[in-house]
Amino acid sequence: MAYLVDDRIWRLNEIAKKGNIDAFYKFIRNDVKLLEEMDELPFVDTPLHIAASLGHIPFAMEMMRLKPSFARKPNPDGYSPIHLALQNGKTQMACRLLRDDGDLVRVKGREGMTPLHCVVAYDYLDLLPEFLSVCPHSIGDVTIQNETALHIALKYDKLEAFKLMVKWLEEKLLQSTVTISWKDDEGNTVLHVAAVSTLLALRNDVGIDVKNLEGNTPWDILVGQKQVDNMEIRIMLQRAMRPGRW
Repeated sequence: MAYLVDDRIWRLNEIAKKGNIDAFYKFIRNDVKLLEEMDELPFVDTPLHIAASLGHIPFAMEMMRLKPSFARKPNPDGYSPIHLALQNGKTQMACRLLRDDGDLVRVKGREGMTPLHCVVAYDYLDLLPEFLSVCPHSIGDVTIQNETALHIALKYDKLEAFKLMVKWLEEKLLQSTVTISWKDDEGNTVLHVAAVSTLLALRNDVGIDVKNLEGNTPWDILVGQKQVDNMEIRIMLQRAMRPGRW
């Protein structure tokens, strides 16, 4: 039975690869329960996964209409359709899925990565405003390592994405200091990460004296480095550590 199901799924997904809606209905007419059976599987490449990864927008939206639950289902690699669209550079496809269901921006894939995390990691700067606007609080979603989108930006040296998100937080009057001070599993705030990466000087009101799990402040990390190319961080931390700063 398992072999038969796998064979049927394979044949259906071959149709999805071509994005042929007519062929899909012709096939499903003789196997009306197949989509339901696929939906019962915890991990599976659905026709929506295939269509999203290839950018077949009309076919993908038809699958969304028939089986919206497919949009949240992980495939055997742990990725949802919107994750696959972003991985394969099908940004128009990703945006179309998001416009159909804004909550998809918070769907967690492998290692807790959300579509917003992916947009930052892949440096899709033009997508950031839309992804943030559909769900502002998604900027606080964390990976299994407790990393926010801000941590991800610094981790992968996506400086422009980081600046854009900080500016967006300020414009939206959200608690940017809370988000920037969020600690990952190693106890590092975004400022600690920035110090390690020597990328940029952050705002002085973020929490310069916050210690990570090893008892180090951003300043301790920075001065402990053999090479520091960005003197702005050093100056910013020096100013922040002045008596009476807090």
